[in-house]
Amino acid sequence: MFCGFLQLVSFAVLEDSPLYAPLHPYQDAEQVAKCLDSSLSAAQQVQEAKDCLETIPKHLTSDNTFRRWTIMDYSSAYGSGAITPHMVAQRLISAIMQSSDPGMDMSFFINYEAHDILKQATESTLRYEKGEPISVLDGVPIAIKDEIDCLPYPTTGGTKWLQKVRACNEDAACVKRLRSCGAILVGKTNMHELGAGTSGINPHYGTSRNPYDPKRICGGSSSGSAAVVCAGLCPVALGVDGGGSVRMPAALCGVVGLKPSFGRIPHSGVIPLNWTVGMVGILAGTVEDSLIVYAAMSGEAETSQPTVPKLYLPMLKPCYQMSNIRLAKSKEWFNDCSDDIRTCCLSALDNLHKCYGWQTVEVTIPDIEAMRLAHYVTIGSECSASLSHHMDKHNKSESGSDVRAAFSVYGAFNSGDYLNAQRIRNRQMKIHEKIFSMADVIVTPTVGVTAYEIKDDVQETGELDYINGAALIRYSIAGNFLGLPAVTVPVGYDKLGLPIGIQFIGKPWSEAMLIHIAYAMEALCKAEYRKPQVYYDLLAGN
Repeated sequence: MFCGFLQLVSFAVLEDSPLYAPLHPYQDAEQVAKCLDSSLSAAQQVQEAKDCLETIPKHLTSDNTFRRWTIMDYSSAYGSGAITPHMVAQRLISAIMQSSDPGMDMSFFINYEAHDILKQATESTLRYEKGEPISVLDGVPIAIKDEIDCLPYPTTGGTKWLQKVRACNEDAACVKRLRSCGAILVGKTNMHELGAGTSGINPHYGTSRNPYDPKRICGGSSSGSAAVVCAGLCPVALGVDGGGSVRMPAALCGVVGLKPSFGRIPHSGVIPLNWTVGMVGILAGTVEDSLIVYAAMSGEAETSQPTVPKLYLPMLKPCYQMSNIRLAKSKEWFNDCSDDIRTCCLSALDNLHKCYGWQTVEVTIPDIEAMRLAHYVTIGSECSASLSHHMDKHNKSESGSDVRAAFSVYGAFNSGDYLNAQRIRNRQMKIHEKIFSMADVIVTPTVGVTAYEIKDDVQETGELDYINGAALIRYSIAGNFLGLPAVTVPVGYDKLGLPIGIQFIGKPWSEAMLIHIAYAMEALCKAEYRKPQVYYDLLAGN
């Protein structure tokens, strides 16, 4: 990697001006979507999202088809009195305790407080008893990655020391909006330490294990958030995506992962690890649940956007089918994955063409490796600038070997490296603008490999696996480095029964179209979804 870095970044001669943040002008180009008034509250935006969904009741089929409970399932069950938020909270706490036992050691959470969960659930139950739920999110359990501030918990970033130097005094902006909708915030999920890896292996709090095969990784860095959704503990969890950290674990755990455009979701209250590439993202059991939470969290973002982007929500109803969608595919890049993933994703594209008539457009995306390295320089420099003064003061043995190695590399970057990385960002922005003039979205596999086994020797020290790490992050960079929205949807399984995801990368601010495309893809695949080995049914009980 070092020789390639020198050639493609350090010693590159680039005429492009540096671009320090992936800010995009707003273009009012959404179709088959509802435009929301900017004055609406989070709960009102949730109601607008609810109105975009199919109204036909969904029930578990009588055959063996597996379907995850949705936000609307929780809301309907509470409204009918079939179950209460307090009862769900009790089941949730029991499930967390069981999954944390030495016999299972799933390590989903870094921190949770049963008393706080039950307090929120009691308040929600009383609202339902009065017939006054705040929104359909009222009483719905949602977990928060431990990179995002959420009271009453400290924010550790997966470390043993960060909470000592950075206090959590209030909810992050995105968490405030969820709390205002009545959601039950159930605790802080596990993560790869400081987001400095792709596996989710954490030597301090244990490694979140994949519910489809607990011997394998969840992916990172939002590992715990993907795992709790996969295992049925929450229909939705929040993550932060600085280099695929929402989409990678979502794909490995067989759930939906949505990363909005840079600046779409307010970022205050998130550990400032990577301020020009990191965005709050959503991990959900279904596309419709990702839409509801996306609507709840979207607000005026704290960026220097020339205008406040309008918020559009897609109409996820049969009468609002999209036609003439063009999917850009770079053959060489697309095929740079395992045989099972390639076959599965190509089959998914074929089904989109057969069922909806969507066309695949072959394109070439040049300098992908240079973009990957430029992203690495950017995220490393920003992380080092944010935390190195703290890292220098604490005992290095308190960090895993992978974090120590990462910060050693980050500290070697100089201003010239950073400037050239931003020139590459500008060049890639122009390349992608040209691609989006020919297609609506770019399509790729989400990751290059499925979940691999957790080795015993990495549990205590952290993991340094550059080969698998490169394969996992291969398709994620454009979404972060260029600030583009992206979504992963589960489309099948490999020969070992491990989940496979396909990714759609959209134009700036095109979340409505992207969610609609993901919904159409999900509709073709969901009949084949399989139940994980570790799964908790909080509405019906196990």
